[in-house]
Amino acid sequence: MKFYKNLYVGSTVKDIQKVKRKLRLNAGQLGIYVIALCRGQDQLEIYHCALLQQKYYRKNPPYIIGIANGYEEAVEIVQQIATEAYECNGNCDLKKYILDRE
Repeated sequence: MKFYKNLYVGSTVKDIQKVKRKLRLNAGQLGIYVIALCRGQDQLEIYHCALLQQKYYRKNPPYIIGIANGYEEAVEIVQQIATEAYECNGNCDLKKYILDRE
């Protein structure tokens, strides 16, 4: 599992290292959502961490750019990324913004 070097973390996520370790080990976490770059033409996707336990995601891990405690917080992080991208580039090409910052 690959994490973005400037990982966006929700304000209510307590111990990010513990959350990342559990994500790598496919351990269950009730309220954790991840924000990942979409493999297709879409920009970003929000997954509940339980979805990452499926066999497909073990073989094809997503590129995680954000971790949130709850869906609403994940949406807030996506809004924050969109705002930053618009202020920086003048458009909302979130994928390009994320990859350029790397």
